[in-house]
Amino acid sequence: MRSVHDSHSRPYIWTAIVTAASVGALMSCSDSTPPDKSGTFYGPVTTMAAGTGRSYVTLDGAGIPTVLGVALTETALSGLPAATAEYAFEIPSQASATPFKHAVINWEPTGHAPAGVYTVPHFDVHFYTITQAQRDAILIEDPQVAAKIASRPAADYFPAGYVLGGVASRMGQHWRDPTGPEFNGQPFTKTVIYGSYDGRVTFVEPMLAKSYLETKPVNVVTALKAPAKFDAQGYQPTSYTLNWDAPTKEYRVALTELVLR
Repeated sequence: MRSVHDSHSRPYIWTAIVTAASVGALMSCSDSTPPDKSGTFYGPVTTMAAGTGRSYVTLDGAGIPTVLGVALTETALSGLPAATAEYAFEIPSQASATPFKHAVINWEPTGHAPAGVYTVPHFDVHFYTITQAQRDAILIEDPQVAAKIASRPAADYFPAGYVLGGVASRMGQHWRDPTGPEFNGQPFTKTVIYGSYDGRVTFVEPMLAKSYLETKPVNVVTALKAPAKFDAQGYQPTSYTLNWDAPTKEYRVALTELVLR
C-alpha cells in the first residue's frame, strides 16, 4: 500500500524537474550570440611578373563585405614585360554579396590614349560585374559585338560629369572624369574609370601610375564619385584605397566602404 507521502510528492518532484530544465534552456538561449563571421578571405594566387597577386574580401562580424581588393607582392612590380600584359584574379566566394565576378590587372608599359595624359607606365585594375567568359566575348571586330559596345547606359548610371573615352576588346567602352588633375595640368598618379557594355555598367577601374604605386602609399583613401543608379545590385564601393601593407610586404588596391545599393 502506497503512503500518502508517495502519492503526493512525486508529481511535485516531476514538476520541479521540468521547470528547472525549462529555465535552463531559456537561459542557454538568452546567452547565445550570433557567430562571428569576420575575416579576410583570399582567392587563388596568380603569377605576376617576378611576384604574385591574389584578390581578397574582408567581412565584418555579420558577414557583410566591407573591402574588395587585389593584393600584390612587392616583386610583382619587378620584371614586368615590355609589352602589354593581363593578369586575371578569381574573386573568393565570400564576396558573393558584391556585384563583382572577377578582377583583372592590365599592365600598360607605355600607357594609352589620350596622349600626354595616360601615356606613362601604369596599371588598369578592373573589377568586373561580368564573368570571364562574357568579357572574352567582347571583340570589337565582330559587328554584332560592336553594336553592343555602342549601346550606352543612361547618364545616371555614371557619376555626374563622366565622359566617353576609349573602346577596347575584352573590356568595352571606357568613361573618364575630365575634372581629374591629369586633365588640368598635373601629372597622372591615380584616377577611376568606369566601363560599359551592351547598355550596362560592367566594371569599376582604379588606374594607377606605376611610379605612384612604387612610393608605397599608406592607406590613401579616395571617395568615389557615385552614380545615381546601379545596374548590378549588391554591396557597392563608396571609396577606393591604396595601401602598402608593411607586415605582408604587399601593395593593396581595394574598393572600400561598401554599401548595399
